[in-house]
Amino acid sequence: MDAVLERQDLNQRLEEAALNGMTMAVWADVQPDKAAVVDPDGTRRSFAEVNANANRIVRLLRKAGLKAGDAVALAMSNRHEFLEIQSATLRAGFRITPINWHLTADEIAYILNDCEAQAVFVETRISAAVAATAQAPDLKIKIAVGGDLDGFVSYDAALAGIDSSDIDDPVLGNQMLYTSGTTGRPKGVFRPTPVITPQAMYALRGYDKDSVQLCAGPAYHAAPLAFDVRAAMGAGATLVFLDKWDSEHTLRTIAAQRVTHMHLVPIMFQRLLALSDEVKARHDISSVKYIVHGAAPCPPEVKHAMIAWFGPVLSEYYAGSEGGAGFMINSEEWLRKPGSVGKRPELLGSKILDDQGNECPPNVSGTIYHQLPPGGGFTYYKDEKKTQASRVGDYFTMGDMGYFDEDGYLFLTGRSAETIISGGVNIYPQEIDNELIKHEAVADSATVGVPHDEWGEQVKAVILLKPGYEPSDLLEQEILAFARDSLPSFKVPRSLDFVTSLPRSEAGKIQRGKVRAPYWEGRARQI
Repeated sequence: MDAVLERQDLNQRLEEAALNGMTMAVWADVQPDKAAVVDPDGTRRSFAEVNANANRIVRLLRKAGLKAGDAVALAMSNRHEFLEIQSATLRAGFRITPINWHLTADEIAYILNDCEAQAVFVETRISAAVAATAQAPDLKIKIAVGGDLDGFVSYDAALAGIDSSDIDDPVLGNQMLYTSGTTGRPKGVFRPTPVITPQAMYALRGYDKDSVQLCAGPAYHAAPLAFDVRAAMGAGATLVFLDKWDSEHTLRTIAAQRVTHMHLVPIMFQRLLALSDEVKARHDISSVKYIVHGAAPCPPEVKHAMIAWFGPVLSEYYAGSEGGAGFMINSEEWLRKPGSVGKRPELLGSKILDDQGNECPPNVSGTIYHQLPPGGGFTYYKDEKKTQASRVGDYFTMGDMGYFDEDGYLFLTGRSAETIISGGVNIYPQEIDNELIKHEAVADSATVGVPHDEWGEQVKAVILLKPGYEPSDLLEQEILAFARDSLPSFKVPRSLDFVTSLPRSEAGKIQRGKVRAPYWEGRARQI
């Protein structure tokens, strides 16, 4: 009984601390010596150490002139300072913008200026981010992480002499992430009310005192930030960072660190599954209790194979930086509805609309619209036109296509910009890819529409083969025949190209626009 009361007391402390961004301070008090974060090189920082540096960062930025509501940006890889900076901004009322450090200097500079950053943390090895700061004249302080840079304050040196005790005036901070910018400049997704995850949610996901969270994707991206970084902070779990994806190293890390929780994307599933049976058997994955995935549609065959290997520990979500209803489906439910991303939520609704704005009946694909929460939910920062263009009444869209079945389960079919229109008929490429990937020779598929004088567009499959298979006319015909056996005739690719790689975003999504672009050179594609 004492243990139950103790846990209830801790949960109450954590719930109260979440309201002013001091969750890390509670964990530092409860488990000061436990590792809060493990870097890719094995460097460990305890909860007490992370909390102490968070307080130092607040005082450093306040001394530079920052106040609650001001913006802080960072451009760095997965390392412990990311966690410290995130914890600092949460308790000082700052608005944090993690930046994709793979962008060009001009692209990073655009985000620095657009988000109105007053301070920036830059990892020294990211030359584009260093160069970008020269184009951001409003920065009050520039902090170099991982070394020294001219014109920057050194992270370690600057924090060394600062008071590390908990600040006595915490204010809950916020974050503003930027869209991927598939058309035009990326836009900040501003949600005026910070998201607070209740402790009950962590309990539902199976977190306990021994939980270890693996962050295998880039921490700056919305999903790893929410499901890995922020989840570990809220649940008091050890966060293990990977620097870049390596399939066997990931399994090795799971076994060595006894990882219990992680967020992955479907391409990571495919790469893990591609390992030999011998390599898979070499690493103990029995510690894994919860794998959450999303960001890109997962071919049913891939998910079936992952559940067979890891067990029914997969939960799939469908949401975006903009928010929305938030669909979720666990393994047991998914096995009853393979391919679905979950049932229509009861709290905030979603609906499917056709091009005329009419609601689609079950099993008819259209554009997915999500209900906005009271108060409007989000805006695209400094872009009212784009904000309004995404909305129909009190619903908004992220441009995704899908349908509800007769039981209210949502199935994704792609994005509106990816829809192939052939002879006036809408064809959704993801449906085709989900079938093609079932062929034993196909490692990955990106179906696109290519120009056709009579039909406008024609369906083409762009195929990446598994090791051991070579492109040939015979294999092409075999794959197309396979498609004819499982797809309606109008969806069957009329041609097929083999490639040695397919472009993917940092979130793991196939960049279908880049696949399509060479076929449309010199021609205007109508969408």
